[in-house]
Amino acid sequence: MNYRSLKKVNLSVSEIGLGCEHLQGKSYDEVKDIIDCALSNDINIFEVFMSEPNVRENIGKALEGKRDKVIIQGHIGSIWKNGQYSRSRNIDECKFFFEDLLARLNTDYIDIGMIHYVDTLDDFENVFNGEIIEYAKSLKKSGKIKALGMSSHNPVISKMAACTGLLDVLMFSINPAYDILPEHTDVMDMFVKETFDDENLKGINAKREDLYKTCEAMDVSITVMKTLGAGTLLKKETSPLDVALTVSQCINYALDRPAVSSVLIGCANCDEILNALNYKSSTERHYSEVLQSVSKFSMEGKCVYCNHCLPCPSKIDIAKVNKFLDLSSLSDSNFDNIKSNYLKMDTHAENCIECKSCEKNCPFGVSVIEKMRKARETFGI
Repeated sequence: MNYRSLKKVNLSVSEIGLGCEHLQGKSYDEVKDIIDCALSNDINIFEVFMSEPNVRENIGKALEGKRDKVIIQGHIGSIWKNGQYSRSRNIDECKFFFEDLLARLNTDYIDIGMIHYVDTLDDFENVFNGEIIEYAKSLKKSGKIKALGMSSHNPVISKMAACTGLLDVLMFSINPAYDILPEHTDVMDMFVKETFDDENLKGINAKREDLYKTCEAMDVSITVMKTLGAGTLLKKETSPLDVALTVSQCINYALDRPAVSSVLIGCANCDEILNALNYKSSTERHYSEVLQSVSKFSMEGKCVYCNHCLPCPSKIDIAKVNKFLDLSSLSDSNFDNIKSNYLKMDTHAENCIECKSCEKNCPFGVSVIEKMRKARETFGI
């Protein structure tokens, strides 16, 4: 297992995390088997947004004696009302059900406290100018949460939240299909294939691309939801891209976006966990050639950081160089921090011998040599 840092809080999380939503409705024994399987395969981050009492208790019981092995991402504003899940901005309800989460998980802290599901401007202003954000900040100050996060499906609202300087972590929906949608697309429409019939869709939406780069520049780590598009991306008949992707391709696509620390995969059994853990070794992990054939995902001349251009005879991580170069052009980028991270690389653009083997391999026709020259000018060595 590879691990990545949640930079602002110095926590290390597994690249593959367990989305626990499919544990709801299962027996304790089933929940324990799935959690034990995840832990035995070095998964250390669990996403627990569910408010249903039984699943919270089953997860807590399954983690007895193992709490220190797990980074739990739990939500503020996810409540259980009238026998069903609901989202709330009532401060008393938020407090009650967050304390309920602590009690049923049998823990005195949650590693990542997520303000739950902020997708609209009105909701953003309500949360960040009211009692919810003050409560979340008090939880962090008291140690009941170690990191402060927010979950969202809207790139504009997410960037606004990241730019407050308050977020350590953002939970965001990332996959190749969602990335081409306009920023104002409602979350429920993302599951409807007709949403993708718009002939104007072309390439990664600029607002989403800007969000990922802004989070990277500001050290706001992203944990990823909806990686498989609720499974629709895995079959040609249901895929909004009209082409089937593998689980490994979806995971690697998300991991290649700037700022991403962990991809949270909802798994209903151990076989699904093991399938997700095949993300690096699978022969079907490379997504770039598949997406290059999708007209709506046209990225001609733009690097998607897939490293399909490798191997490089000078052992340059070309995608990482390109990512730092792109980050440096952001108006709100922290250039000194970006340059510092660039210089920590083992090899740099200075090492490029301009053999052009990378350009022959790139499915998107990126002028790699030109980018290496630009990186030398921008960062030096």
